[in-house]
Amino acid sequence: MEIPYLNRLAQHSSWTRVYTSKRSQPHHIARVFFCQAKNDRSLKLVPPTLLAAEKEEAKAVLTLFLKKQGLSNAVAARTINKSDVFVNHLVSKIHSKHKSRYLVGRELTTLEIRDALIPYLESLFEEYGDILMDFVENYPNPPVKEKPRAPISIPSSLVESKKTKAMSQVSEIDRAGKLRPHIVYLLEFGMKIEQIKSITRRFPSFAYYSLEGKIKPVVEFLLELGVPKEDIPIILTKRPQLCGISLSENLKPTMKFLETFGVDKQQWAKVIYRFPALLTYSKQKVKTSVDFLYEIGLSEENIGKILTRFPNIISYNVEDKLRPTANYFRSLGVDVGILLFRCPQNFGLSIEANLKPVTDFFLESGYTVQEVGTMISRYGSLYTFSLADNLIPKWEFFLTMDYPKPELVKFPQFFGYSLEERIKPRYARMKECGVKLLLNQLLSLSSSDFEEALKKKMKKMQLDRDSS
Repeated sequence: MEIPYLNRLAQHSSWTRVYTSKRSQPHHIARVFFCQAKNDRSLKLVPPTLLAAEKEEAKAVLTLFLKKQGLSNAVAARTINKSDVFVNHLVSKIHSKHKSRYLVGRELTTLEIRDALIPYLESLFEEYGDILMDFVENYPNPPVKEKPRAPISIPSSLVESKKTKAMSQVSEIDRAGKLRPHIVYLLEFGMKIEQIKSITRRFPSFAYYSLEGKIKPVVEFLLELGVPKEDIPIILTKRPQLCGISLSENLKPTMKFLETFGVDKQQWAKVIYRFPALLTYSKQKVKTSVDFLYEIGLSEENIGKILTRFPNIISYNVEDKLRPTANYFRSLGVDVGILLFRCPQNFGLSIEANLKPVTDFFLESGYTVQEVGTMISRYGSLYTFSLADNLIPKWEFFLTMDYPKPELVKFPQFFGYSLEERIKPRYARMKECGVKLLLNQLLSLSSSDFEEALKKKMKKMQLDRDSS
């Protein structure tokens, strides 16, 4: 005979580790869940102990999110205490996203709960901004966006006060005349007091991180990955939040998740140095970006190479940045998959401020849209150069070089060479010899090969003269 579903759940071993102190639960929790069950018959009854545990997890995620928006611990805690209905709403969000997990009696991990809630909270913040607290506390009755409550303006001063207090902790001396242990530890890695204060001003919680509980385990983990000791200050300056993230529950699982998309596990030291924030993104954020890379035709192997070589690509919003940029380059006839693989930095540029001005410059210089597309396809870095400091000065010199304009379509790499140290000296040397090389020969050859090419040209020219 088949065992009833609820009994099977009760026998599941994962129950034994779920917040055993929460055995006696308020009746309203069960009532909230029954309402959810009525609205969605595919979702079966979740045990009260598990439901309470999930509620605590939801509170933790919400608290962390509010603190990241600049709220103090006290303000965030007060908001949570007034937001029981909203917290229950978050739990129902978790259930809706992970129906299949409950159907087989499996418990969600902390990471899965976080990944289910953070994108939703971010969308609420985008919609409600400074009155998000009103929304949370008064859910399900939405606040009037045009009339935020007076206390909403308070957090800015609270944040500034928190920053000032945190920065004072950095240089605080104890009775023995010593700095705090984690400050001493960081100084030993080559960080300066002012550098630590700068980090603390941006991220006040950093001043209160314990040495043994947070900072040291993360630093030692980075060293084990092969990060050079001198790079530790740079990484912590870029992303001090790394020290506030659990190694076992967040950092390591996130790394394993990224490795499934091809990130080279042997290159983690370089990846983290390039973009330490990569390890702080949610799985959903990473997956959304990777899905887009597949969408534009990149192979699994090439996606792994991009994530390893240029992990910053994950920070670009798909709908606001990646997709519009891809569409723009498509309008020039460019294979965006190949372009993104060769030079992903292009996709972080502003279309209006960076891309269009460069396109317009070449069009006004007499090139067609097709030729501009060919140039960027052949030299992906072309659009990353400054118009005023790079493209225009080199273009103006090019016009004096007696080369036809189509030569730049064949060799747009011209714009990647130094005007003063490469282009002008090489061109002067060629003119001195009285010969003419192709533009790519003029610039791409090594010094010895360049001289050899000049000798051959001069010898050929002499032979031609003798024969005539």
